[in-house]
Amino acid sequence: MANGFGEQVVAGYEDCPSWAPFLGFFGAAACGILANFGAAWGTWKSGLGLCKMGVGHPGGVIKNLVAIIMAGVVCIFCL
Repeated sequence: MANGFGEQVVAGYEDCPSWAPFLGFFGAAACGILANFGAAWGTWKSGLGLCKMGVGHPGGVIKNLVAIIMAGVVCIFCL
């Protein structure tokens, strides 16, 4: 096409090894898996701390829910 729309970008394609897309997709999958694992770990640790804090200082439970909510936000943003 003369106007440049619809053309494929193949610059450097012959220099790219056949296993390079595997590494790209593996990196993206590892990012998602590790981010969700980290969010689950953060939810667990902050929930445990919130339970321990609720025994000693019940008035501050609502104030300390922010850590659990932010760990869930990290998980949602990863997806």
